[in-house]
Amino acid sequence: MVTYFDHAATSWPKPPSVEQAVMAAFGESGGNPGRSGHRMSIAAARVVEDARDAVAEVLGAADPGSLVFTKNATEALNIAILGTVEPGDHVVTTSIEHNSVMRPLRFLQSRGVDLTVVPCAEDGTIDPTAVGEAFRPATTLLVTTHGSNVVGSVLPVAALAAIARGRGVAYVVDAAQTAGSMPLAVEDLGVDMLAFAGHKGLLGPTGTGGLFVRPGVLPLPLMRGGTGSRSDSEEQPGFLPDLYESGTLNVLGLGGLAAGARHLLDVGLERIASHERDLVARFRHGAAAIAGLILYGPRTLDDHCGVVSFNIDGLASSDVSTLLDREFGILSRPGLHCAPGAHRTIGTFPTGTVRFGFGFTNTATEIDGALLALTEIAAWARKRDVP
Repeated sequence: MVTYFDHAATSWPKPPSVEQAVMAAFGESGGNPGRSGHRMSIAAARVVEDARDAVAEVLGAADPGSLVFTKNATEALNIAILGTVEPGDHVVTTSIEHNSVMRPLRFLQSRGVDLTVVPCAEDGTIDPTAVGEAFRPATTLLVTTHGSNVVGSVLPVAALAAIARGRGVAYVVDAAQTAGSMPLAVEDLGVDMLAFAGHKGLLGPTGTGGLFVRPGVLPLPLMRGGTGSRSDSEEQPGFLPDLYESGTLNVLGLGGLAAGARHLLDVGLERIASHERDLVARFRHGAAAIAGLILYGPRTLDDHCGVVSFNIDGLASSDVSTLLDREFGILSRPGLHCAPGAHRTIGTFPTGTVRFGFGFTNTATEIDGALLALTEIAAWARKRDVP
């Protein structure tokens, strides 16, 4: 038996319905969606569109056609960022972004794009006013995370969207840590594009993700090719979702994603968000009493998703994570979590932190077991340091 606290990397275990849907797609929907008129191709197309409908319902997207499927959130963010910005433009982002945002932006910076990184507070939160003050006449894009993959801080996306909209600036949101874990309602948020990971909170298989694109927003595609539509033309279709879905989609994965999304709708997103907040609160309360354990991130639950980070005095994060795994069967992630800027912000670069990512399947008993394990590890570290 293991305690799985790595939902921020990918969710596990998946609902049984996800595996069943993958196997059903493998056996019953083995054709290529949109490429033929025979029954297997039509069945595969139904799998894809069922996934689009289900995820749209989870995200609160009025038109399922506004969702573009990709292999992960990183690809979706690359479409949104690289397809929107040109040399001479100015882009604003924050200091806690994942490399799936920062690496495309640094690439664009090397090609003549002006970039402003607005510092977050040490707990990973940000003042929307500071973001608005970073805008310039040449600003064309704002990119932020929704929930930090390092400290779990949830940024005020609706307030940031209002600021961006008022200045005529497009707004891209990285919802890899929050899609499926809390209600989003993309239409109400007012964002222009929102990237999601299918394999995390949405409970689908790896190799699934996507991008919500607001009507009227059309970034250039990353690649062009066969879509199964407009086959009489050598020009890329200019409509969603075909504009961004060149090549054969991951039908099996999308079958599983549809099942994961349906499971979330059955359970209820408010219930899932409340449960994860309770787990965070229980962990933070217990961890604060452990001598030698350093907690990072926001203290208020209103600003928190299901991610927590910590260190233990005298031990590297990798050592703590290894001890948790080998001695206690608790699975976590140590290091920099592909977000060096976030660790500079909270003061843990270059060593990083131990990260717990909680999911709906985790329990209060597992939290208590982890607190006992960390108490033992911290006590061992103190004794080891005594000459």
